[in-house]
Amino acid sequence: MARLYVKIKEKDNVAVAVQDIKAGTRITEDLTANQDIPQAHKIALCDISAGKEIIRYGVVLGYAIHEIRKGDWINEHMLELPESPSLDHLEYGTNLVEMENLPMPKRTTWMGYRNQTGPAGTRNLLGIVTTVQCAAGVLQVAVEQMKKELLPKYPNVDDIVAVTHPYGCGVAIHAPLAEIPIRAITNIIRHPNFGGEIMVVGLGCEKLTYSYVLPQEDITKENVLTLQDYAGHDAMMQAIFEMAEKKLQKLNKRHREELPLSELLIGMQCGGSDAFSGISANPSAGYAADLLVRGGATVMFSEVTEVRDGVQMLAARCVDAHTRDRLVEEMKWYDKYLAEGGVGRDANPTPGNKAGGLSNIVEKAMGSIAKSGSSPIVEVLSPAEKPTKHGLIYAATPASDIVCGPSQVASGIGLQVFMTGRGTPYGLAISPVIKVCSRKEMKAHWFDLIDISAGAVVTGEATIQDVGEEIFDMILDVASGLKKPYSDQYGFHNDMCIFNPAPIT
Repeated sequence: MARLYVKIKEKDNVAVAVQDIKAGTRITEDLTANQDIPQAHKIALCDISAGKEIIRYGVVLGYAIHEIRKGDWINEHMLELPESPSLDHLEYGTNLVEMENLPMPKRTTWMGYRNQTGPAGTRNLLGIVTTVQCAAGVLQVAVEQMKKELLPKYPNVDDIVAVTHPYGCGVAIHAPLAEIPIRAITNIIRHPNFGGEIMVVGLGCEKLTYSYVLPQEDITKENVLTLQDYAGHDAMMQAIFEMAEKKLQKLNKRHREELPLSELLIGMQCGGSDAFSGISANPSAGYAADLLVRGGATVMFSEVTEVRDGVQMLAARCVDAHTRDRLVEEMKWYDKYLAEGGVGRDANPTPGNKAGGLSNIVEKAMGSIAKSGSSPIVEVLSPAEKPTKHGLIYAATPASDIVCGPSQVASGIGLQVFMTGRGTPYGLAISPVIKVCSRKEMKAHWFDLIDISAGAVVTGEATIQDVGEEIFDMILDVASGLKKPYSDQYGFHNDMCIFNPAPIT
C-alpha cells in the first residue's frame, strides 16, 4: 500500500500528507481525515486542546489557537508562534560527531583549477567587477560583444562574467555597516573561479573608489579602468576589450588538474521550500555535506532566520566556545537588524512556503537546518567573509535566495547546491548551481530545470543515503567540468544582489 503520510519523530503529534488526502479517507485503522488535506500539509494524529503544543521534528512548532481534533488539517492559521530560543547560556560541543563516524565518500579527488591561495576554481572565468551600478550598462554590452568576438579565441576559458551590483554611490560609504557590501565586492574580485586575474571597471565619480576594494599595489592600469577617462563609446569599448584580452591570454593557459577535496568549497542553500524539504531534499543534501566533510572538503550553509529557531541545535555542534560565541553574535546582530526594521522573524516564510505546507518559521527552520548534515561546525562567518578553516561552516546571511547566493559567492564557494520544493529557476553566473527538489511532482513538472529529485525519499522508494550519494557525485562531476546543471545550460543567472544593511543617502 502506498505511503499516505510521513511522521518524523516518535513524539510528533502531526504528520505530513504524501499526496492530497480527501475528507473521509481512512489513513490508518484509527485515523480518518476530517477535511481535505493538501499534499505536504499536516494532519493531527491526536486531539490537541487549545493552547497545547503542536509538535513536528520532535520540536514545538507552536501552540493550537483553538481545539484541534484527531484527523484535522493543520495549517498556518491554527498555530501561535512560540518565543525564539534564548541566545544566553547556549551549550556547545554536546552533539559532536567524530570524523570517523561520518559516511566515507567513494571519491576523494576532483578536477579543478588550482589557485595560489584559497580554494581551487570549479570554472575558469574572466570576471569583470564594477565599482558602481552606473558602469553596469556599458560593461554588460561590452561583455556580450566580447563573448562573440574574443572568447572563441581562448578555448580554455569557460566564460566572461560581468559582475554588476546596486552598490557604489549614493551610499553612506563610511557607515559601520558599509563594511558588509564593501567586503562582498572585495572578495568577489578575487573569487576562486577568476584565477587570480583582477579586472575592475569604475565610472570615476563614485564613492566606492578602487582603494576600498583593492590594495594599492593592485590599482594599476592593467587591473582597473575608469570610464570617464575615455572620449566616447568607441574608446571605452576598445579599452575594455584590450584589457580583457590580456587577461584572457593568461587565463587560457590554465588547465584542470586532479586535486584533493580539501581544495573544494561548496555552498548549501534552499529556497521555495515546502514541508517535504526537511524530509527529503535537505537531509539528502546534508548527507552529501557529511560525505564532503569526511573527504576533507569545506561546506558552507547559511540563512539566519532559517536557523534562528534551531540555534540551540547548532550551538551543540560548535566545536568550541569561540565558535558558539560567534554564532550567538551573528544571531543577536540579526535580531537587532530585524527589530530596527520593525519586523520579526515571522516575516519568513513566504506565501509559497505556506502553500507547500510550512506553517511558520519554526517549521521552516527545522527543515532548513537539515541541509547542514551532522558534521561539527568549525567556524562561523559574518556575511561575505572568507573561511579560514576546513569542514562545516555556518555563514550568516539573509535568507533571501538572491542575497544569500551572492554572499556565499563572496565567501568563495565554487559551486552551490540549492534545494527547493516549490521550484525556482535561480542560478549564479560565477558558481554553478545544482537544483535538488523535494518531491517527484516538481521534477515531473520541471523535468528540464531540476537536476536531481529527492521525491523518492518521501514515497519510501529511496533513502536519504541514496539521494545524498547522487548529490555528492553530481557535485564532483559539476565541479570537475564533466556536467553542467540546467541553470548553466540555459544561462539562467540572477543579479548579484549584494547585502547592504547600511544607509543609502
